[in-house]
Amino acid sequence: MQAWSLWGGNGEPFSSEGKWKVVAEDKHSLSTEIHLVDFVILCLGRFSDVPNIPDFHPNKGPEAFHGEVIHSMNYADMDYVSAANLVKGKQVTVVGFQKFAMDIAMECSNANGVELPCTVIYKTEHWNLPDYLPWGLPLAYLYFSRFSELLVHKPGEGLLLSLLATILSPLRWAFSKFVESHVNKKLGLAKYGMVPKHGFLQEISSCMIATVPEKFFDRVQEGSIILKKSPSSTFSFCQEGILVEGESSPVKTDLVIMATGFRGEKKLKDVFVSPTFQDRIVGSPETILPLYRECIHGRIPQLAVIGFSESISNLFTSEMRCRWLSELFAGTFKLPSIKEMEKDVEKWDKYAKQYASGQYYRRSCIGALHLWYNDQLCKDMGWNPKRKKGVFAELFEPYGPMDYVTS
Repeated sequence: MQAWSLWGGNGEPFSSEGKWKVVAEDKHSLSTEIHLVDFVILCLGRFSDVPNIPDFHPNKGPEAFHGEVIHSMNYADMDYVSAANLVKGKQVTVVGFQKFAMDIAMECSNANGVELPCTVIYKTEHWNLPDYLPWGLPLAYLYFSRFSELLVHKPGEGLLLSLLATILSPLRWAFSKFVESHVNKKLGLAKYGMVPKHGFLQEISSCMIATVPEKFFDRVQEGSIILKKSPSSTFSFCQEGILVEGESSPVKTDLVIMATGFRGEKKLKDVFVSPTFQDRIVGSPETILPLYRECIHGRIPQLAVIGFSESISNLFTSEMRCRWLSELFAGTFKLPSIKEMEKDVEKWDKYAKQYASGQYYRRSCIGALHLWYNDQLCKDMGWNPKRKKGVFAELFEPYGPMDYVTS
């Protein structure tokens, strides 16, 4: 493999050089099946199975707490009645401030009201959206059109596109401020000290946008939800509840729900038995996941990953990748050399670090470059990347799944 210049030795999806051994275990019967296959497609996703639990100093973790600690994954696995019974009549603390955290806080608020308010401990404020119509204009016109993508620097862009992105940077800033002003006005973020320090473009480029549940901040105002910022990610448990750094008294609680996300990279890594493949699939912690077209690893043959890299519409993006992969199987195109694939990954890594938030570039988000990314897939498959009728429509109308129904 080290000597190959082409993927799998020949640049094609299938090779006579080897097969994958897939071991599947039935966890109920504990029976095991072994399959030899020519190609493996990992459709794992990153938001399940392996919870992200913060590390704690000895005797400062959940073991020091007298109550119950669960992850949001466990809460989501419950049926509605069981989940309602779990939080009813309890002082609940939710750790996190993304979609899971806000939804769970709302359910706790519904169950217990102001008598037993739910405390939400968060580290970073986010531009979570009340709707997708900033000041009545569909968000797609601002971020999912060819014109909107002219405002950002793109991986592999030429000199002209680079100059345009630089010249139009004030408009890029104006788009962000337009959305931010709507969110701030509608949710009253300033009133609660919840205005993020970063811009909306960084948020969408990191795929960190969530939809705020209806009347969430009304519950904050009435007191059934309490927002408490932890100055850093450091907090610890004590017998009565959670100790936030810089505060002398703990947040007293009966139940802690950790809405702290998932360790998708660990799940992906642990699929492999080989330490070599384990290291290669996740790459360096200082770069994005090293996948060409967000699907293929240049140094791991006869394998594809679907649905791990994020976008604003993951189903749409995964469908495009599936079509790209099917055309690769059909022989419509061949992959470039391994070096070329790795150079392309480096360009996307540079883009991610330029626009995504520091701790989130590893999410390999294409949130602000849907069209640029889909254009590359289309060109590989021999499709015309321009899908609209007319110059004005092509430049200013948003693109969506229906634009790619036919080849």
